[in-house]
Amino acid sequence: MLARTALFALLALGLLVACSTTTGSATSAREAIEADRLHGIVKVLASDEFGGRAPGTAGEDKTVSYLIEQFEAMGVEPGGADGQWTQAVPMMRTFLESPQLAFTYPQGQEKLMQGEDIEVSTVRATQRIDARDIPLVFVGFGVTAPERDWDDYGDIDLTGKIAVFLVNDPDFAAAPDEPVAGRFGNRRMTYYGRWAYKYEEAARRGALGALVIHETEAAGYDWSVAAAGAGERVALAGNTSGPVPVALQGWLHEGAATQLLAMAGHDLATLRSEARQPGFRAFELDGVRFSAQSRVKITRFDSRNVLGLLPGHARPDEVLMVSAHWDAYGEGPADAQGRTVRAGANDDALGTAGVLEIARVLKAGPPLERSVVFALWTAEESGLVGSRAYAVDPVYPLETTVANFTLDILQTAGAARDVILVGEGQSSLEDDLARVAAQQGRYVTPENLPENGLFYRADHFSLARAGVPVLLLMGIAGGADLVEGGRAAGNQWIADYVGNCYHKPCDAWSPDWDLTGAVQDIELFRVLLEDLGNSTRWPDWRAESEFRAVRESSAAARP
Repeated sequence: MLARTALFALLALGLLVACSTTTGSATSAREAIEADRLHGIVKVLASDEFGGRAPGTAGEDKTVSYLIEQFEAMGVEPGGADGQWTQAVPMMRTFLESPQLAFTYPQGQEKLMQGEDIEVSTVRATQRIDARDIPLVFVGFGVTAPERDWDDYGDIDLTGKIAVFLVNDPDFAAAPDEPVAGRFGNRRMTYYGRWAYKYEEAARRGALGALVIHETEAAGYDWSVAAAGAGERVALAGNTSGPVPVALQGWLHEGAATQLLAMAGHDLATLRSEARQPGFRAFELDGVRFSAQSRVKITRFDSRNVLGLLPGHARPDEVLMVSAHWDAYGEGPADAQGRTVRAGANDDALGTAGVLEIARVLKAGPPLERSVVFALWTAEESGLVGSRAYAVDPVYPLETTVANFTLDILQTAGAARDVILVGEGQSSLEDDLARVAAQQGRYVTPENLPENGLFYRADHFSLARAGVPVLLLMGIAGGADLVEGGRAAGNQWIADYVGNCYHKPCDAWSPDWDLTGAVQDIELFRVLLEDLGNSTRWPDWRAESEFRAVRESSAAARP
């Protein structure tokens, strides 16, 4: 009895944080994150019965019902508006039917093959694209960043024109002695390097379209990935936030871009170098035009985010959020084993299971002072559509949302000595991550390919761009330092998963998964939620973060 009393005293003083090397749980004095429960949830969600959990299908209906049942069973409250479990996400799928695409020069016309020379699509609700002899403007990296003293546009007018971009940031390929070196984080991609930013900036400036020149290293993936699903896009329907999107957006193959620029009297390699100079300004490509004609097939359907809530007992209007995406890729062509269901067992049924486990453990413990929302998003694989829908129309004000914690792919190869940080240098939550990892006997390792911009490719980003400080745990961001096999084994796990299973039928549940490391990461988020949930702290963005200004603009809304 004396030892048990002493244990509770230590816990009350906050002096003891234990993390089992086999289960990753806190202590026997509280509910623990359980690997067996994670296995059980993933086994259900990744079963053939759920059909790959594609939005707008019978698989969605089964998934949403299952998630609500889980929340109800643990006593979590509905977190949607008006006491509902779900938030409606109206969606629109567009497809360009046999588009006719071409560059025209004084010498004639060069036809472009969709999926080979170019990949274009639209997210506008328009029945037809009919663009003829449209001027093209080379905008370099297309960056306007006053805080970094950089402007690629000058006084050029993009209205009704096609903007042609280089991919990634101005300093991605810069030599150490170039003036731009380090201005955009060196190899770490900023938001300015993402294709999404480039499309948005083109739209803000009234452009008709935006084409990003594909380069495998700078993009972080090869042409086959950029051209996948050519002509098809899924978007949030009826989204009135921000400028009207460009009518055409997509990728231009490096070979086609080289030819385009040569016909306008320019060399691509030379322009890359010139675009890295602070004095670069966008210019129109003389003598070349772009044409596109296509019917657009539009399909509308509704999907749902699932939201659970644990109300805070002292400051319920201050909200913490932990999230994952429930959707996967549905069914597709059969693989070598004849499997057609792309079940997304790891991506992201395992993250979804982690959110449910955190909800169960927090509900079983003492109430927190702040509220916690458990968000399970739809349509992440369609371009972060579900989380974007929430950011556009939040149930809880984003100004008083303390932070978002996102689980998206967790490694299944066992216990790790470290935790991988995605997006180093963004917010003060990184200090909290390091502190709790140390309490677990672990250390923090920055992602190994920051130039790939993983920070901008998961659902937390929808909240980040609205100013909410975020943390993402993503198992493919860097090879973990595994207890069994070290960094080499962690890198091998990534190579096997990404090379064979990512977005494929191979991403299936297996009883051989060792979820010790996943439990460690989920437990880490649980500790962070409890810590912030019982504090008055407001995490903030670093001074150099591109999201700091958004958060600062709403500072008056927070105590």
